[in-house]
Amino acid sequence: MSKPVVEVQVRAVAATSGGYAVFLGNEDKVFVMFVDQSVGTAIAMFMQGAQKERPLTHDLLANILRALGAKIERVIVNDLKLTTYFARLVLSAENESQQKKIIEIDARPSDCIAMAIQQRAPIYVSLDVWNEVEDMTEVLRKMEEGSQTEQDDQEEDS
Repeated sequence: MSKPVVEVQVRAVAATSGGYAVFLGNEDKVFVMFVDQSVGTAIAMFMQGAQKERPLTHDLLANILRALGAKIERVIVNDLKLTTYFARLVLSAENESQQKKIIEIDARPSDCIAMAIQQRAPIYVSLDVWNEVEDMTEVLRKMEEGSQTEQDDQEEDS
């Protein structure tokens, strides 16, 4: 039996001293997940649609999936133990006889999020995790206001 889930989007990505803070949420709530620098950079690049000189690891995986006739259906952040998040990458693949197969793979949430953004696949959080995480909506709002104020100041200085 599948658990109830809440759909979320990546609302912001911010560099921190130890990597990146990824803000996930919707209109009701936002929470933060801290990821390492390499995956945080990939998430930010995919969000911005940045062009890369050579394929990165997530690009390689996407190319392999495409070559195998598989695609990402969705990502589910399905558990939180202490401060560690767990996620599932849900893939669909069709073989030569057009039989569709659904495959679930345990993966780091940060990699799942990067792949979901790259492939434009939905991101879900289990209701259990959603109810457990702290609402960081105000933190995100203040951060966005601060960056808007900085931009306004820079434009005035120009």
